[in-house]
Amino acid sequence: MPKVVSRSAVSSSTDAQPTASSTAALRVYYCICGEFILVIDKALASLPRRKTDGAIIIRSQDSDGTKARIFKLNAVLKEPILVERQGGHERQFRFYCPRCSLPIGYQSTPPPVKSGPFIYIAKGALSQAQGQVPPDAFEDENLVRS
Repeated sequence: MPKVVSRSAVSSSTDAQPTASSTAALRVYYCICGEFILVIDKALASLPRRKTDGAIIIRSQDSDGTKARIFKLNAVLKEPILVERQGGHERQFRFYCPRCSLPIGYQSTPPPVKSGPFIYIAKGALSQAQGQVPPDAFEDENLVRS
């Protein structure tokens, strides 16, 4: 049998300038069940919140000189639902965890993902630590004490 020889070359440069993507700190977020859901270029805690339900607003398209966030969402889109809001109704196309089917967030435009200007992440749906419940997960719950 002939002898297998492999050769590989490693190249690097200490003179190369860092690119914007190599210096960006990406943040990873998980569902309560531990499933990977979101990777984004900024901490969710620093993003604005929606006044109607406290959801985190992620800009998914450029507009008016404001750049869209760079992110990857790992979620399943299901049938839209109608939510009653003050002064009318809102149609939400909801995202669910692919493992446990918990609601993660929504967008107000039909599929595909990022088809509208914003994606909303539900309050308390994601955690930076895998398998850990986010601190705001039960913030609005009315606890029954005995």
